Amino acid sequence: MDNVLLARSLFGSSMAFHIIFATLGVGITLMILLAEILRLIKKDEDYGLLAKRWTKGVAILLGVAIPSGTIVAVMLSLLWPGYMEIVGQVIALPFQIEIFAFFIEALFLSIYVYAADRLSPTMRIITVFFVALGATASAVLITDAHAWMNTPRGFDYVDGVVSNVRPLEAVFNPSIYVTAMHVLGSAYMTGAFMLGSVAAYKLFRGGLTARETTYHKKGLMLSLGVALVMSFYTANNGHDTAIMLHEEIPVKLAAAEGLFETQDNAPLAILGTPDPEAGRVIGGIEIPGMLSWLATGSTDGVVQGLNDFPRDEWPPLFVHTLFNVMVGIGTVLLGLAGIFWVIWFLGRKKQKAFPKWLLGALVLCGPLSMIGIETGWIFSCTGRQPWTIFGVQRTAEAATNSGNLGMLFFLFLTLYLSLLVLTGLVMYFYFKRNPVTHELHSTTPTA
Repeated sequence: MDNVLLARSLFGSSMAFHIIFATLGVGITLMILLAEILRLIKKDEDYGLLAKRWTKGVAILLGVAIPSGTIVAVMLSLLWPGYMEIVGQVIALPFQIEIFAFFIEALFLSIYVYAADRLSPTMRIITVFFVALGATASAVLITDAHAWMNTPRGFDYVDGVVSNVRPLEAVFNPSIYVTAMHVLGSAYMTGAFMLGSVAAYKLFRGGLTARETTYHKKGLMLSLGVALVMSFYTANNGHDTAIMLHEEIPVKLAAAEGLFETQDNAPLAILGTPDPEAGRVIGGIEIPGMLSWLATGSTDGVVQGLNDFPRDEWPPLFVHTLFNVMVGIGTVLLGLAGIFWVIWFLGRKKQKAFPKWLLGALVLCGPLSMIGIETGWIFSCTGRQPWTIFGVQRTAEAATNSGNLGMLFFLFLTLYLSLLVLTGLVMYFYFKRNPVTHELHSTTPTA
């Protein structure tokens, strides 16, 4: 591997690890807030118990998210000095504000964890609201820097010199709204599906008392309600993203769809492999006009192809596969959430148990949604290549020249895998030693 690829691999693996905990920290805090609101509205302590146990999980996840996020920040400075030289002058503002957002999240989470039983229901909701607000703000602010890398604004860059810096223009760059809302929607969706997977697993395994079954059904229905809404929103936001790419980064859209020739009535290519020699996607399924419609709102809209751009500015064409995996997973998740609610609606009067096949499928939704997050993030960053700051700075210009990155990559990869296993074991043994059965006797359910 050359130094640039090693730097990308080391930083990419660090982000891939951190994004698991960051995503769940954003998604599950929203679920805790909704559970507390339902507890107050329905006077049902089962929702309070859901919130309490989900908070224990978030506390464990946060214990890993903090150091892994610190590692990412340090690596950003050490591996990409050329990038940081520009970032420090132009788009440092979101990083600075993010510190305060994290402070709010950590402070109110500490209050909620240690004092929730002493707070009134209203104060519990207010406390969790600030936890969710801090987590959401952190995600938006960090995403802002990523969006700026795709659509850099707010400065002049001539002969390697940054001048005429306009911080607010950089912060409110053309892709921030679409990108931030996609990140939030997918994080909320993933958090809901992960919690829904746990509840579905408990119901699928069986052997529960009637009281336990009622409790887990409430958790499943709350999770799948949020998951359905957020899945639909994320899919709709994907349409907005296509429009943004068409207007701002057309080469990335062309690579994602394997479109080589500029054309109207451009097809949407599903599956297959882009072949530069053939100038088309081999083995794919094409839907005529769909890409033009997604990008322009009309099947007659003209979409630029890869051949309009210099070959050395093409993203790696495997981003087409990443894009298909991301969209495919999102479609499956939306479909399963929809099927769940159709089955519930048809059987609601008879109070029938959910079919085993459906519960088994829902168990897989949590891991699938996380795979969707990972492939989406990799697509977003790889689709910008060969640029670190699109149209301004190439990745080769941003990377460090330091050696021994291969050894560091191996050591950190080992560390991340070990931490992932240990975190899973801590979660498993904590909840095994503190089963929900011991706490259900003190709650007051409603019908």
